[in-house]
Amino acid sequence: MILFFLSCNEAFSQRPVLTDEEIVSETVTKEIDQVFQSDDFLKKKNKKFADVTGKMVIDISVIQSGKVATFFKVESDIKNIDFIDFMSEYILEHKFKFKLQKKQRYKIRYSVTF
Repeated sequence: MILFFLSCNEAFSQRPVLTDEEIVSETVTKEIDQVFQSDDFLKKKNKKFADVTGKMVIDISVIQSGKVATFFKVESDIKNIDFIDFMSEYILEHKFKFKLQKKQRYKIRYSVTF
């Protein structure tokens, strides 16, 4: 009985390993969409940057563990450096609900409008 519980618990706690670049890109886009629509993000953004609006195009690189390795602003009509730093820190703290194969790294271009 205990062995069965441990096996089930282990199976449920593992994150899937994604191997296809297109699926990784779609999954990252969906998760980041959810992050930017989350109550936590909106509360923090509106507290300090309620007046910030515009569009940003960013590159996000994801590494094997599902962590965000880099955040790079490609272009933006948002000029508030403090907001861009806030975005960078917020995304860099995110850990995706999947893993990549060993030594894999993907860069995803993401556009967001506030």
